[in-house]
Amino acid sequence: MIKQYFKIDELGGSVRQEVIAGFTTFVTMVYIVIINPKILAIAGIPFGPSMVATILSAFFGTLIMGVYAKRPFAIAPYMGENAFIAYTVVKVLGYSWQTALGAIFISGVIFTLITIFKVRSWLVNAIPEPLKISFSVGIGLFLAFIGLNETGIVVVGVPGAPVRLGNFHDPNVLLAIFGFILICFFLIKKINGAILWGIITVTLLAFFIKSISLPEKLMSMPPSILPIFCQLDIRGACTWGFVAVIITVFVMDLVDTMGTLIGLSYKSGLIDKNGNLPEMEKPMLCDSLATVVGSLLGTTTSGVYIESATGIAAGGKTGLTAVVTAFLFLITLFFAPILSIVPPFAYGPALIVVGMLMISCVTKLKFNDLTEDVPVFCVIALMCFTYNIGIGMTAGFIIYPLMKTFAGRIREVSASGWVLCGISTLFYIFYPY
Repeated sequence: MIKQYFKIDELGGSVRQEVIAGFTTFVTMVYIVIINPKILAIAGIPFGPSMVATILSAFFGTLIMGVYAKRPFAIAPYMGENAFIAYTVVKVLGYSWQTALGAIFISGVIFTLITIFKVRSWLVNAIPEPLKISFSVGIGLFLAFIGLNETGIVVVGVPGAPVRLGNFHDPNVLLAIFGFILICFFLIKKINGAILWGIITVTLLAFFIKSISLPEKLMSMPPSILPIFCQLDIRGACTWGFVAVIITVFVMDLVDTMGTLIGLSYKSGLIDKNGNLPEMEKPMLCDSLATVVGSLLGTTTSGVYIESATGIAAGGKTGLTAVVTAFLFLITLFFAPILSIVPPFAYGPALIVVGMLMISCVTKLKFNDLTEDVPVFCVIALMCFTYNIGIGMTAGFIIYPLMKTFAGRIREVSASGWVLCGISTLFYIFYPY
């Protein structure tokens, strides 16, 4: 019955192969259970409840991806979006995390509606490939910088020199450097779960040098989610001053999901002869609903994870892969005590490595056309130097059509490209400077 529902035989797979693929995907992305709540703790969201929200959000999104969309893709709260909420919306702009979650709920509802009416698929075709690549590179550098700062490898400097090298006499900083090198070693050796094993190893070493201490229990019932469950402030998010945040969350999720879905679909052989993903609305609807549910649970924007590629490479072809991954996420609910002791210098190297992997696609950029080089440069530079992912993305949407117009190549900009340009212009009009 399982084979028939997921059409495993038709795709040339097996139940055993799908289960192994599900385990592989889980092991390579379970780090989000630790890192997402650690990042959101910067915004004031308590770690324990946040971890539960992260797990439940990943479980819900990945489960409906497997059962409804029947694709071997896993969903969890996005890296990048969580950093935007914690570091930009809350820490820099001074909004509460409750209001930030309200913005995520609103954007999730909008995503759900435009997905149902197929507007989202229309917008997907608006983004030129150079901009897609620049988004990945910019977000990668942003995450790497956060990781460097969290580990103490790079610290805040002085006026005129905003950043400087950290204290390499600090054993925790040395552990972070070791963690980065160790994860890279695991990746080179193609060890599944490289990032997770790196985090675990550094955490254990931190225990042995007494930088951290073990909890009284290694397993327990999950922490209560009530402190953050349904605490979102939708009314506070429905203000003119917060329009920029909603637009940013909207644009970021649109781009992230689109790029990841297309990339994974190519890798899994799900693309049709026209280069399109059949029934794209189904996986897009899954991440939209996961975002809505996630905001109610108390976490940030959810979407398809590129780490799903590891499960696909292990033979995952159907939604059964996602179902297995979903239930493995659910099991982690009972390991809260051991997960909560992971220090910044243990998970920070993972951020650096993820950032490094994200910028690898820079080699696909062709720096021989200024109409594309200028927007690409602005995206990458502004993401990093303004400490704001949304500014870089929206800048690219505005500058790209302008450069094409200056060159007399306005026909290269699609109608939906101008729509994104207009949306991005609103971002700067209503941005809370």
